Amino acid sequence: MTVSDALTQPVKDQLEKIIKPGSGGSGSSSPIAPKKPGIVLFSPEYYAACTLGGIIACGPTHSAVTPLDLVKCRRQVNPHLYKSNVQGWSTILKTSGDSIITGIGATFIGYSLQGAGKYGFYEFFKKTYSDFVGPTNAKKYNTGVFLAASASAEFLADLLLCPFETIKVKTQTSIPPYAKSVFEGWSKIHAAEGFGGFYNGLVPLWCRQIPYTMVKFASFEKTVELIYQYLGKPISSYTPVQQTGVSFLGGYIAGIFCAIISHPADVMVSKINSDKKATESVGQALGRIYKDIGFKGVWNGLPVRIVMIGTLTGFQWLIYDSFKVYVGLPTTGH
Repeated sequence: MTVSDALTQPVKDQLEKIIKPGSGGSGSSSPIAPKKPGIVLFSPEYYAACTLGGIIACGPTHSAVTPLDLVKCRRQVNPHLYKSNVQGWSTILKTSGDSIITGIGATFIGYSLQGAGKYGFYEFFKKTYSDFVGPTNAKKYNTGVFLAASASAEFLADLLLCPFETIKVKTQTSIPPYAKSVFEGWSKIHAAEGFGGFYNGLVPLWCRQIPYTMVKFASFEKTVELIYQYLGKPISSYTPVQQTGVSFLGGYIAGIFCAIISHPADVMVSKINSDKKATESVGQALGRIYKDIGFKGVWNGLPVRIVMIGTLTGFQWLIYDSFKVYVGLPTTGH
């Protein structure tokens, strides 16, 4: 190295630190553009992004499994209606005025709203409850925080879902379908029972959805944690694509547990929305229906629901965490 190089090299080194490499070719003197700030964690923008992610994750995925959900609901109400899913779809396709996507409109609207509340409120309550118990206890008892946050979120989310779940179930479990559209279903229920008619199934819905969501979120968070422990590297050492792959696997495993835990209540939601008498209270209807179908009856259709919910939950977590990565946020459990 020449004396000239020795004198100028330190200057060159400092320049290289403030010059953007590759902008305008070698020797370019364009300064580095300041990095655009992203979404601040736990800010209003953060919760808005999580809410939007929940809509994108839940509305389309629930709608996509409408043909499976349709046959499942009908077989829950009448186990002798179809011998199998395939036979059910074949029969529906041959029936004038029926369709394998019956109820898809109410499904899309209802579960989009529910997804917004479920994911948005979950993130909010998880942060709120963690702050309330303090960082040490939040880390030590994180499963309790996950369970409390998901239960609170689902309690509120079901208030949004219930009217459209009522329309969906009434439409899907009657042949010919109760209504040809969401709006027709809304008008018919409101005319017959008033606004309260949309919430006849709220208690069974809570009984189904709150345990379901508690298991969905808590088991997902713990499953993802265990997967990374098994892999032996911190989350930050994996690419976003690899992280969302873990989210899908964790979601699918969580979905299996969800299906089993919530299935009896799912059967009762279908039954009560299709079979509740106007003179009965919800409690009376539940008692009468359980007496008719027995313990075995509340497990009718479980294998189909395991496949449906496992796949559904896996893709929901994949979509939700992919959206979070897209907007510059860490994946869930990061």
